Amino acid sequence: MKRFVLLDTTPIPDNGGALCLFEYGEDFVIKFEGGRGNQLMNTRMHGSEDALAEIPCKRVAGRPQVRVLIGGLGMGFTLAAALRHLGKDAEVQVAELVPGVIEWNHGPLGEKSGYPLRDPRSKVLNDDVAAILKAGPGAFDAIMLDVDNGPEGLTQKSNSWLYSMEGLRTCAKALRKGGVLAVWSASADRQFSERLSRAGFKAEEVQVFAHGNRGPRHTIWIASKL
Repeated sequence: MKRFVLLDTTPIPDNGGALCLFEYGEDFVIKFEGGRGNQLMNTRMHGSEDALAEIPCKRVAGRPQVRVLIGGLGMGFTLAAALRHLGKDAEVQVAELVPGVIEWNHGPLGEKSGYPLRDPRSKVLNDDVAAILKAGPGAFDAIMLDVDNGPEGLTQKSNSWLYSMEGLRTCAKALRKGGVLAVWSASADRQFSERLSRAGFKAEEVQVFAHGNRGPRHTIWIASKL
């Protein structure tokens, strides 16, 4: 019988909580310390994380020297999907606030996603994605955000800024002309769709299965800069 085996625990900066990495049979699972809430992510179901990169990267892949930003490294699947759909001259920056998550992707999680951090096009930054967005107006062709459970910050209250009008307008400024913003969420949020429109985006909601054509449905907003 499979059981959860705790491999490591890492603190969440400025949060007071921690993330735990578990081995569960052939898979890995990340949870909050103390079992608060459900699993945050696992290596068996990552269809929506793949789609978060596939959809916007396909739209900008034809541009020369594409530069994209991923907010949240997670288990590395979004980064791996972005690299699969971009050319050799692309650069993929990843902002990850939790140092332990970066270490896990260099270690036990790496094999599951194909070790995308070893790709020379990858650049992982132990930094808040908000700081990178504010510092880089017109810097990116696509931005992919998966820093929390969606528009309502769960792991970190400060994440809520990204989904505010100010945060979305900062995303728009950080995009080049015709750039694409993709936002992952565990559930739909009509108010967020309206907020994207007010921030200067033409947005659509895409429903994606967590695993192939089954499992829970997640929402990805694909928002084109007007």
